Amino acid sequence: MTSSGLSSALKERCNISRQYPELPILGVGALIIDGDRILLVERGREPLKGWWSLPGGVVETGERLEDAARREVREETGLEVEIVCLLEVFERIMRDATGRAEYHYVLMDYLCRPAGGELCAADDASGVRWVTEPELQGLKITEGTPAVIAKAFERVRAL
Repeated sequence: MTSSGLSSALKERCNISRQYPELPILGVGALIIDGDRILLVERGREPLKGWWSLPGGVVETGERLEDAARREVREETGLEVEIVCLLEVFERIMRDATGRAEYHYVLMDYLCRPAGGELCAADDASGVRWVTEPELQGLKITEGTPAVIAKAFERVRAL
């Protein structure tokens, strides 16, 4: 997830912290499907640096969810997308060794189609690539992501 719209001064003033947050953090994810492939990004920062996931990030105050999804995709991948529909709401809680919630996100995942732009890893993504369903097996991929990807392919096949 990216925080491009939140300056460090604003984070400090508003007491916004991703690690051990006072409240869950609202984010968006994009399942961008092109034919039999889905676009994944390799996370360039913690949490889960080096893991493959969906492009996405934190919703900024005053930003509509779909606008946040389009912005995050553009910032991380260089692509423009058309949003098809809200596919799933997903909650990710990552606990520390003591059981305390170290990270807590509520994620709105949108099914999308590519609509332009030039593919490139940017912002907090260290890599980006198109992947077929069988290729998912060999990737270090974030929890919950394979299930929502399967749901997205199912939905696309039904359209």
